Amino acid sequence: MAKVTLQTIADRLGVSRATVSYAFSRPDQVSDGLRRRVMEIADELGYAGPNPTARSLRLGRAGALGLLFSETLPYAFADPYAIGFFQGIAAAAEEAGVGLLILPIPHGDRRSDTVRDAVVDAFCVISLPDRHPALAEVLARKLPVVVVDEPYVEGHPLVGIDELAAGAEAAGHVLGLGHRRVGVAMVGLHEDGYTGWADPARRDGAVFEAMRTRMNGYRTACEAAGVAWPAVPFYEVARNSRDMGRKAGHALLSADPRPTAILTNTDVLALGVLDAAADLGLAVPGDLSVVGFSDSAAQEAGLTTIRQPKQEIGEAAGRMLLSGGALEPGRRVFPHELVVRTSTAPIRS
Repeated sequence: MAKVTLQTIADRLGVSRATVSYAFSRPDQVSDGLRRRVMEIADELGYAGPNPTARSLRLGRAGALGLLFSETLPYAFADPYAIGFFQGIAAAAEEAGVGLLILPIPHGDRRSDTVRDAVVDAFCVISLPDRHPALAEVLARKLPVVVVDEPYVEGHPLVGIDELAAGAEAAGHVLGLGHRRVGVAMVGLHEDGYTGWADPARRDGAVFEAMRTRMNGYRTACEAAGVAWPAVPFYEVARNSRDMGRKAGHALLSADPRPTAILTNTDVLALGVLDAAADLGLAVPGDLSVVGFSDSAAQEAGLTTIRQPKQEIGEAAGRMLLSGGALEPGRRVFPHELVVRTSTAPIRS
């Protein structure tokens, strides 16, 4: 059986191929009666419509944004920060009538073929490590690019918060309450799957820019308060999970002397630290103060945290890419806020 095309339908109706094409892609350009006849003939001949790939090539656009991030899909759809960000960028894409192609790159995966083969009009890159080959492939495509959180790429826009100031504010809060025995639990420093104590070399060699900068905010506040940063017990975990937070909490709370305050770079880890404190019979905030980061599902637990506008950041990144105008390079900084709840209190005298 001969293949049915737009021209087949046009010949059957005695109209031009362009008229039939308009009936599918630009219905406002043909009468309702003619469009109805085109659809009837198409249905009769078993024609489903123009090939979307061919149409994309002809129009020079794919009608989709590529979203590249350094995690697995199951993680992305479970992590509170990622969910909020996805909601924001998806809202911008829906508003513009385009699709969203999610391109996950799990930690340690150095492939770039996913990017090379993606049929998209622009890329949003969120939280890739320094010098990742997939980022180089994105830039080689010469498409519009917006980076969220990290890493900063010269000549391209980056959307996020002031990580240094936010980290310093989180640490400064407990230091201002009189705490000097401070511990730290962090995820997202390296890609090597390591979980354990992080010595100064691992801290200084972190490959994720935003987390490195957030940690430097902790250090800045500690040093300003006279707390020796190299002596601060620091536990690094490979995954952002409540179980990992619990593991980190147990490790930190077994230190001698025991910390009276623990800083974490995600709310999920902070919730795990609260679990560890409960396991050990420690009162929060009486025996231990805990600070999270992001304000994602933290209110119910009474967690003091840094709030960042994850959904607004996602929406802004999407709208920048979909604006059709030239993208201004440089950093677009969104405000953060220290939200004080019941997980922190002045140190007991």
